[in-house]
Amino acid sequence: MQPYELFIGLRYTRARQRSRFISFISLVSVIGIALGITVLITVLSVMNGFQREVRTRILSVASHIQITGANNALTDWQSIAEKSQQNPEVIAAAPFVSAQGLLSNGNTVRGAFIRGVQPAAEEKVADLGRHMVAGKLEALKPGEFGIVLGIELARALMVSTGDKVVLIAPQGQVTPAGILPRLRQFTVVGVFAVDHYEYDSGLALLDMQDAQTLYRMGEQVSGVRLKLHDLFEATRVTRELSRALGPDAYVTDWTRLNANFFRAVDIEKRMMFLIVFLIIAVAAFNIVSSLFMAVKDKQADIAILRTLGASPGSVMKIFLIQGTLVGVMGTLAGIVCGIALALNVDVVVPFLENLLGFKFLSKDVYQISELPSELRMPDVLLTAVFSFFVCVLATIYPSYRAAKINPAEALRYE
Repeated sequence: MQPYELFIGLRYTRARQRSRFISFISLVSVIGIALGITVLITVLSVMNGFQREVRTRILSVASHIQITGANNALTDWQSIAEKSQQNPEVIAAAPFVSAQGLLSNGNTVRGAFIRGVQPAAEEKVADLGRHMVAGKLEALKPGEFGIVLGIELARALMVSTGDKVVLIAPQGQVTPAGILPRLRQFTVVGVFAVDHYEYDSGLALLDMQDAQTLYRMGEQVSGVRLKLHDLFEATRVTRELSRALGPDAYVTDWTRLNANFFRAVDIEKRMMFLIVFLIIAVAAFNIVSSLFMAVKDKQADIAILRTLGASPGSVMKIFLIQGTLVGVMGTLAGIVCGIALALNVDVVVPFLENLLGFKFLSKDVYQISELPSELRMPDVLLTAVFSFFVCVLATIYPSYRAAKINPAEALRYE
Protein backbone atom coordinates (compact mmCIF):
# COMPACT_ATOMS: atom_id res chain seq x y z
CA MET A 1 0.00 0.00 0.00
CA GLN A 2 1.35 3.44 -0.91
CA PRO A 3 2.03 6.01 1.84
CA TYR A 4 -0.67 8.67 1.82
CA GLU A 5 1.90 11.45 1.30
CA LEU A 6 2.96 9.84 -1.98
CA PHE A 7 -0.65 9.24 -3.04
CA ILE A 8 -1.71 12.82 -2.34
CA GLY A 9 1.45 14.25 -3.94
CA LEU A 10 0.82 12.30 -7.14
CA ARG A 11 -2.85 13.30 -7.05
CA TYR A 12 -2.00 17.00 -6.75
CA THR A 13 0.32 16.75 -9.75
CA ARG A 14 -2.54 15.80 -12.07
CA ALA A 15 -4.85 18.47 -13.50
CA ARG A 16 -8.21 19.16 -11.92
CA GLN A 17 -10.96 21.43 -13.10
CA ARG A 18 -10.04 24.33 -10.83
CA SER A 19 -6.24 23.88 -10.90
CA ARG A 20 -5.43 23.43 -14.59
CA PHE A 21 -3.44 26.66 -14.67
CA ILE A 22 -1.20 25.32 -11.92
CA SER A 23 -0.75 22.09 -13.82
CA PHE A 24 0.03 24.10 -16.95
CA ILE A 25 2.82 25.89 -15.07
CA SER A 26 4.10 22.48 -13.96
CA LEU A 27 4.03 21.28 -17.58
CA VAL A 28 5.99 24.36 -18.64
CA SER A 29 8.54 23.54 -15.93
CA VAL A 30 8.86 19.96 -17.22
CA ILE A 31 9.31 21.17 -20.81
CA GLY A 32 11.84 23.83 -19.76
CA ILE A 33 13.93 21.36 -17.76
CA ALA A 34 13.78 18.81 -20.59
CA LEU A 35 14.83 21.37 -23.21
CA GLY A 36 17.68 22.64 -21.03
CA ILE A 37 19.04 19.15 -20.40
CA THR A 38 18.66 18.25 -24.09
CA VAL A 39 20.61 21.33 -25.14
CA LEU A 40 23.28 20.80 -22.47
CA ILE A 41 23.90 17.15 -23.38
CA THR A 42 24.02 18.03 -27.09
CA VAL A 43 26.38 20.98 -26.59
CA LEU A 44 28.75 18.95 -24.43
CA SER A 45 28.70 16.10 -26.96
CA VAL A 46 29.48 18.46 -29.85
CA MET A 47 32.33 20.06 -27.89
CA ASN A 48 33.68 16.57 -27.10
CA GLY A 49 33.46 15.81 -30.82
CA PHE A 50 35.39 18.95 -31.75
CA GLN A 51 38.03 18.14 -29.16
CA ARG A 52 38.35 14.60 -30.54
CA GLU A 53 38.62 15.85 -34.14
CA VAL A 54 41.28 18.43 -33.33
CA ARG A 55 43.19 15.95 -31.14
CA THR A 56 43.15 13.40 -33.95
CA ARG A 57 44.47 15.95 -36.43
CA ILE A 58 47.19 17.14 -34.07
CA LEU A 59 48.30 13.58 -33.33
CA SER A 60 48.46 12.76 -37.03
CA VAL A 61 51.55 15.01 -37.06
CA ALA A 62 52.60 15.16 -33.41
CA SER A 63 53.53 12.13 -31.34
CA HIS A 64 52.15 10.79 -28.07
CA ILE A 65 55.51 11.20 -26.32
CA GLN A 66 58.66 13.01 -27.42
CA ILE A 67 62.15 12.47 -25.99
CA THR A 68 64.80 15.09 -26.68
CA GLY A 69 68.34 15.68 -25.50
CA ALA A 70 70.32 18.66 -24.30
CA ASN A 71 70.93 21.32 -26.98
CA ASN A 72 68.49 19.54 -29.32
CA ALA A 73 70.84 16.57 -29.78
CA LEU A 74 70.77 12.87 -28.87
CA THR A 75 73.88 10.85 -29.63
CA ASP A 76 72.87 7.31 -28.74
CA TRP A 77 69.23 7.47 -29.81
CA GLN A 78 69.05 3.73 -30.56
CA SER A 79 69.54 2.83 -26.90
CA ILE A 80 66.99 5.47 -25.88
CA ALA A 81 64.46 3.92 -28.28
CA GLU A 82 65.20 0.40 -26.98
CA LYS A 83 64.81 1.41 -23.33
CA SER A 84 61.59 3.27 -24.13
CA GLN A 85 60.09 0.27 -25.91
CA GLN A 86 60.66 -1.86 -22.82
CA ASN A 87 57.68 -0.01 -21.34
CA PRO A 88 54.60 -2.15 -22.10
CA GLU A 89 52.56 0.91 -23.16
CA VAL A 90 55.02 1.89 -25.94
CA ILE A 91 54.36 0.23 -29.30
CA ALA A 92 56.66 2.16 -31.65
CA ALA A 93 59.57 4.60 -31.70
CA ALA A 94 61.00 6.81 -34.44
CA PRO A 95 63.98 9.20 -34.47
CA PHE A 96 63.67 12.72 -35.85
CA VAL A 97 65.66 15.85 -36.54
CA SER A 98 64.01 19.14 -35.60
CA ALA A 99 65.17 22.49 -36.96
CA GLN A 100 64.01 25.75 -38.48
CA GLY A 101 64.61 27.30 -41.84
CA LEU A 102 63.42 29.57 -44.62
CA LEU A 103 61.85 28.14 -47.76
CA SER A 104 62.19 30.19 -50.91
CA ASN A 105 60.64 30.01 -54.35
CA GLY A 106 61.44 32.97 -56.55
CA ASN A 107 60.66 36.12 -54.60
CA THR A 108 58.46 34.27 -52.08
CA VAL A 109 60.00 33.33 -48.74
CA ARG A 110 58.30 31.54 -45.83
CA GLY A 111 59.60 30.38 -42.47
CA ALA A 112 58.98 26.76 -41.54
CA PHE A 113 59.67 24.11 -38.94
CA ILE A 114 61.86 21.45 -40.53
CA ARG A 115 61.52 17.86 -39.41
CA GLY A 116 63.82 15.12 -40.64
CA VAL A 117 62.19 11.69 -40.47
CA GLN A 118 62.62 8.09 -41.48
CA PRO A 119 59.43 7.51 -43.52
CA ALA A 120 59.04 3.83 -42.56
CA ALA A 121 59.50 4.53 -38.84
CA GLU A 122 57.43 7.72 -38.96
CA GLU A 123 54.39 5.82 -40.24
CA LYS A 124 54.44 3.78 -37.02
CA VAL A 125 54.20 6.77 -34.68
CA ALA A 126 51.99 9.17 -36.70
CA ASP A 127 49.18 8.93 -39.25
CA LEU A 128 50.55 11.52 -41.63
CA GLY A 129 50.55 9.10 -44.57
CA ARG A 130 46.75 9.03 -44.83
CA HIS A 131 46.67 12.83 -44.97
CA MET A 132 48.83 13.08 -48.08
CA VAL A 133 46.96 14.88 -50.86
CA ALA A 134 49.80 14.61 -53.38
CA GLY A 135 52.76 12.26 -53.54
CA LYS A 136 53.76 9.86 -50.78
CA LEU A 137 55.79 10.13 -47.60
CA GLU A 138 57.85 7.15 -48.80
CA ALA A 139 59.17 9.37 -51.62
CA LEU A 140 61.59 10.89 -49.08
CA LYS A 141 64.82 8.98 -49.72
CA PRO A 142 68.37 9.57 -48.45
CA GLY A 143 70.52 11.64 -50.78
CA GLU A 144 67.70 12.65 -53.14
CA PHE A 145 66.86 15.80 -51.15
CA GLY A 146 63.11 15.59 -51.44
CA ILE A 147 60.73 17.61 -49.27
CA VAL A 148 57.08 17.22 -48.20
CA LEU A 149 55.17 20.44 -47.48
CA GLY A 150 51.95 21.33 -45.71
CA ILE A 151 49.24 22.33 -48.15
CA GLU A 152 49.01 25.96 -46.98
CA LEU A 153 52.80 26.30 -47.09
CA ALA A 154 52.84 24.88 -50.62
CA ARG A 155 50.14 27.36 -51.67
CA ALA A 156 52.05 30.26 -50.14
CA LEU A 157 55.19 29.24 -52.03
CA MET A 158 53.09 28.50 -55.16
CA VAL A 159 54.64 25.06 -55.67
CA SER A 160 53.37 21.53 -56.23
CA THR A 161 54.97 18.10 -56.57
CA GLY A 162 57.97 18.16 -58.87
CA ASP A 163 58.78 21.85 -58.27
CA LYS A 164 62.00 23.08 -56.67
CA VAL A 165 62.32 25.09 -53.46
CA VAL A 166 65.42 26.42 -51.73
CA LEU A 167 65.88 25.72 -48.02
CA ILE A 168 67.96 28.31 -46.17
CA ALA A 169 69.40 26.99 -42.91
CA PRO A 170 70.07 29.46 -40.05
CA GLN A 171 73.67 28.26 -39.65
CA GLY A 172 76.15 30.17 -41.77
CA GLN A 173 79.71 29.99 -43.07
CA VAL A 174 82.16 32.73 -42.16
CA THR A 175 83.96 34.06 -45.25
CA PRO A 176 86.01 37.18 -45.96
CA ALA A 177 82.87 38.62 -47.56
CA GLY A 178 80.83 38.00 -44.40
CA ILE A 179 78.56 35.24 -43.15
CA LEU A 180 76.92 33.23 -45.90
CA PRO A 181 73.82 31.17 -45.04
CA ARG A 182 73.74 27.49 -45.92
CA LEU A 183 71.47 26.84 -48.92
CA ARG A 184 70.17 23.66 -50.50
CA GLN A 185 67.70 23.07 -53.28
CA PHE A 186 64.99 20.47 -52.62
CA THR A 187 62.38 18.86 -54.85
CA VAL A 188 58.77 18.81 -53.63
CA VAL A 189 57.76 15.13 -53.54
CA GLY A 190 54.54 15.40 -51.55
CA VAL A 191 51.92 17.65 -49.98
CA PHE A 192 49.89 16.85 -46.85
CA ALA A 193 46.75 18.39 -45.36
CA VAL A 194 45.78 17.61 -41.75
CA ASP A 195 43.31 20.55 -41.63
CA HIS A 196 45.19 22.11 -38.75
CA TYR A 197 46.54 25.47 -39.88
CA GLU A 198 49.58 25.49 -37.60
CA TYR A 199 50.95 22.38 -39.29
CA ASP A 200 49.57 22.89 -42.79
CA SER A 201 51.20 26.33 -43.02
CA GLY A 202 54.45 25.82 -41.15
CA LEU A 203 55.77 22.25 -41.34
CA ALA A 204 58.13 20.70 -43.89
CA LEU A 205 59.44 17.13 -43.81
CA LEU A 206 62.82 15.92 -45.05
CA ASP A 207 64.52 12.57 -45.00
CA MET A 208 66.42 12.32 -41.72
CA GLN A 209 69.83 11.76 -43.33
CA ASP A 210 69.34 14.78 -45.60
CA ALA A 211 68.43 16.89 -42.56
CA GLN A 212 71.50 15.64 -40.68
CA THR A 213 73.67 16.55 -43.66
CA LEU A 214 72.18 20.02 -44.11
CA TYR A 215 72.35 20.93 -40.43
CA ARG A 216 75.71 19.19 -39.87
CA MET A 217 74.52 16.94 -37.07
CA GLY A 218 76.55 13.90 -38.01
CA GLU A 219 74.93 10.78 -36.52
CA GLN A 220 73.05 12.75 -33.90
CA VAL A 221 69.30 13.30 -33.94
CA SER A 222 67.11 15.81 -32.11
CA GLY A 223 65.07 13.17 -30.35
CA VAL A 224 62.82 10.12 -30.47
CA ARG A 225 59.04 10.08 -30.94
CA LEU A 226 56.92 7.36 -29.30
CA LYS A 227 53.46 5.94 -29.91
CA LEU A 228 51.42 4.38 -27.08
CA HIS A 229 48.63 1.84 -26.91
CA ASP A 230 46.48 4.36 -25.03
CA LEU A 231 47.23 8.02 -25.68
CA PHE A 232 45.51 9.01 -22.41
CA GLU A 233 48.21 7.12 -20.48
CA ALA A 234 50.84 9.51 -21.85
CA THR A 235 51.27 11.49 -18.62
CA ARG A 236 51.89 8.37 -16.52
CA VAL A 237 54.25 6.84 -19.10
CA THR A 238 56.14 10.14 -19.32
CA ARG A 239 56.87 10.01 -15.58
CA GLU A 240 58.01 6.37 -15.82
CA LEU A 241 60.31 7.08 -18.77
CA SER A 242 61.77 10.15 -17.07
CA ARG A 243 62.85 7.98 -14.15
CA ALA A 244 64.13 5.18 -16.41
CA LEU A 245 66.13 7.35 -18.84
CA GLY A 246 67.71 9.70 -16.32
CA PRO A 247 68.37 13.45 -16.39
CA ASP A 248 70.06 13.55 -19.80
CA ALA A 249 66.76 12.89 -21.62
CA TYR A 250 63.89 15.35 -21.53
CA VAL A 251 60.54 13.55 -21.88
CA THR A 252 57.30 15.36 -22.72
CA ASP A 253 53.89 14.24 -23.95
CA TRP A 254 51.21 15.55 -26.30
CA THR A 255 49.20 17.15 -23.49
CA ARG A 256 52.16 19.39 -22.59
CA LEU A 257 53.11 20.19 -26.16
CA ASN A 258 49.54 21.42 -26.81
CA ALA A 259 48.71 22.44 -23.24
CA ASN A 260 47.37 25.92 -24.05
CA PHE A 261 44.98 24.64 -26.69
CA PHE A 262 43.50 21.81 -24.64
CA ARG A 263 43.28 24.03 -21.55
CA ALA A 264 41.32 26.57 -23.61
CA VAL A 265 38.97 23.83 -24.84
CA ASP A 266 38.37 22.63 -21.26
CA ILE A 267 37.63 26.18 -20.10
CA GLU A 268 35.18 26.69 -22.98
CA LYS A 269 33.46 23.42 -22.14
CA ARG A 270 33.07 24.40 -18.48
CA MET A 271 31.73 27.84 -19.38
CA MET A 272 29.22 26.34 -21.81
CA PHE A 273 28.12 23.92 -19.07
CA LEU A 274 27.54 26.82 -16.66
CA ILE A 275 25.73 28.97 -19.24
CA VAL A 276 23.36 26.23 -20.43
CA PHE A 277 22.87 24.99 -16.86
CA LEU A 278 21.42 28.40 -16.03
CA ILE A 279 18.62 27.59 -18.49
CA ILE A 280 17.88 24.45 -16.49
CA ALA A 281 18.01 26.44 -13.24
CA VAL A 282 15.48 28.99 -14.55
CA ALA A 283 13.14 26.19 -15.64
CA ALA A 284 13.62 24.38 -12.33
CA PHE A 285 12.69 27.46 -10.34
CA ASN A 286 9.39 27.61 -12.23
CA ILE A 287 8.62 24.74 -9.86
CA VAL A 288 8.75 27.30 -7.04
CA SER A 289 6.00 29.35 -8.69
CA SER A 290 3.81 26.33 -9.41
CA LEU A 291 4.22 24.98 -5.87
CA PHE A 292 3.41 28.34 -4.28
CA MET A 293 0.21 28.49 -6.34
CA ALA A 294 -0.55 24.87 -5.45
CA VAL A 295 -0.08 25.63 -1.74
CA LYS A 296 -2.38 28.65 -2.03
CA ASP A 297 -4.96 26.55 -3.87
CA LYS A 298 -4.77 23.63 -1.42
CA GLN A 299 -4.81 25.58 1.86
CA ALA A 300 -8.16 24.13 2.87
CA ASP A 301 -7.03 20.60 2.00
CA ILE A 302 -3.86 21.10 4.03
CA ALA A 303 -5.88 22.35 7.00
CA ILE A 304 -8.19 19.34 6.82
CA LEU A 305 -5.21 16.98 6.67
CA ARG A 306 -3.74 18.70 9.72
CA THR A 307 -6.99 18.36 11.66
CA LEU A 308 -7.10 14.67 10.72
CA GLY A 309 -3.72 14.19 12.34
CA ALA A 310 -1.19 14.83 9.56
CA SER A 311 2.07 16.25 10.90
CA PRO A 312 3.81 19.30 9.37
CA GLY A 313 6.49 16.90 8.11
CA SER A 314 3.87 14.88 6.21
CA VAL A 315 2.47 18.04 4.59
CA MET A 316 5.99 19.02 3.58
CA LYS A 317 6.58 15.56 2.07
CA ILE A 318 3.42 15.89 -0.06
CA PHE A 319 4.66 19.02 -1.81
CA LEU A 320 8.24 17.76 -1.95
CA ILE A 321 6.93 14.73 -3.83
CA GLN A 322 4.87 16.95 -6.16
CA GLY A 323 7.80 19.22 -7.04
CA THR A 324 10.33 16.39 -7.24
CA LEU A 325 8.06 14.46 -9.60
CA VAL A 326 8.00 17.44 -11.97
CA GLY A 327 11.80 17.61 -11.84
CA VAL A 328 12.21 13.86 -12.39
CA MET A 329 9.88 13.88 -15.40
CA GLY A 330 11.72 16.82 -16.93
CA THR A 331 15.12 15.28 -16.22
CA LEU A 332 14.22 11.89 -17.70
CA ALA A 333 12.64 13.46 -20.78
CA GLY A 334 15.69 15.70 -21.26
CA ILE A 335 18.13 12.81 -20.91
CA VAL A 336 16.27 10.69 -23.48
CA CYS A 337 15.94 13.57 -25.95
CA GLY A 338 19.52 14.74 -25.34
CA ILE A 339 21.03 11.30 -25.93
CA ALA A 340 18.89 10.81 -29.06
CA LEU A 341 19.90 14.21 -30.46
CA ALA A 342 23.59 13.82 -29.58
CA LEU A 343 23.73 10.42 -31.32
CA ASN A 344 22.02 11.80 -34.44
CA VAL A 345 23.69 15.19 -34.88
CA ASP A 346 25.15 13.98 -38.18
CA VAL A 347 21.58 13.39 -39.43
CA VAL A 348 19.74 16.33 -37.86
CA VAL A 349 22.20 19.06 -38.88
CA PRO A 350 22.29 18.17 -42.63
CA PHE A 351 18.46 17.98 -42.57
CA LEU A 352 18.25 21.49 -41.08
CA GLU A 353 20.85 22.78 -43.55
CA ASN A 354 18.84 21.42 -46.48
CA LEU A 355 15.63 22.76 -45.00
CA LEU A 356 17.00 26.26 -44.35
CA GLY A 357 19.22 26.37 -47.44
CA PHE A 358 22.58 27.31 -45.89
CA LYS A 359 25.59 25.70 -44.20
CA PHE A 360 26.20 26.26 -40.50
CA LEU A 361 29.95 25.68 -40.95
CA SER A 362 31.11 26.60 -44.43
CA LYS A 363 34.13 24.72 -45.83
CA ASP A 364 35.47 28.02 -47.16
CA VAL A 365 35.76 29.41 -43.63
CA TYR A 366 36.14 26.54 -41.16
CA GLN A 367 38.66 23.70 -41.11
CA ILE A 368 35.98 21.44 -39.57
CA SER A 369 32.86 21.87 -41.70
CA GLU A 370 30.67 19.21 -40.06
CA LEU A 371 29.45 19.09 -36.48
CA PRO A 372 31.14 16.10 -34.81
CA SER A 373 29.58 14.53 -31.73
CA GLU A 374 30.95 12.27 -29.03
CA LEU A 375 28.51 11.30 -26.28
CA ARG A 376 30.15 10.61 -22.93
CA MET A 377 28.10 9.01 -20.18
CA PRO A 378 29.91 10.91 -17.37
CA ASP A 379 28.60 14.15 -18.92
CA VAL A 380 25.07 12.71 -19.03
CA LEU A 381 25.25 11.53 -15.42
CA LEU A 382 26.67 14.86 -14.23
CA THR A 383 23.89 16.75 -16.02
CA ALA A 384 21.20 14.47 -14.59
CA VAL A 385 22.51 14.70 -11.01
CA PHE A 386 22.88 18.49 -11.07
CA SER A 387 19.43 18.96 -12.64
CA PHE A 388 17.74 16.67 -10.11
CA PHE A 389 19.54 18.44 -7.25
CA VAL A 390 18.37 21.86 -8.44
CA CYS A 391 14.79 20.62 -8.85
CA VAL A 392 14.74 19.18 -5.32
CA LEU A 393 16.28 22.39 -3.98
CA ALA A 394 13.52 24.43 -5.65
CA THR A 395 10.81 22.46 -3.82
CA ILE A 396 12.10 22.91 -0.28
CA TYR A 397 10.92 26.45 0.52
CA PRO A 398 7.36 26.14 -0.88
CA SER A 399 6.98 22.81 0.93
CA TYR A 400 8.21 24.41 4.14
CA ARG A 401 5.63 27.21 3.77
CA ALA A 402 2.90 24.61 3.25
CA ALA A 403 3.90 22.84 6.46
CA LYS A 404 3.60 26.14 8.40
CA ILE A 405 -0.05 26.81 7.43
CA ASN A 406 -2.29 27.28 10.46
CA PRO A 407 -5.41 25.08 10.07
CA ALA A 408 -7.64 27.50 11.99
CA GLU A 409 -6.73 30.46 9.78
CA ALA A 410 -7.04 28.41 6.60
CA LEU A 411 -10.56 27.20 7.50
CA ARG A 412 -11.77 30.54 8.86
CA TYR A 413 -13.67 31.52 5.71
CA GLU A 414 -14.51 28.02 4.46
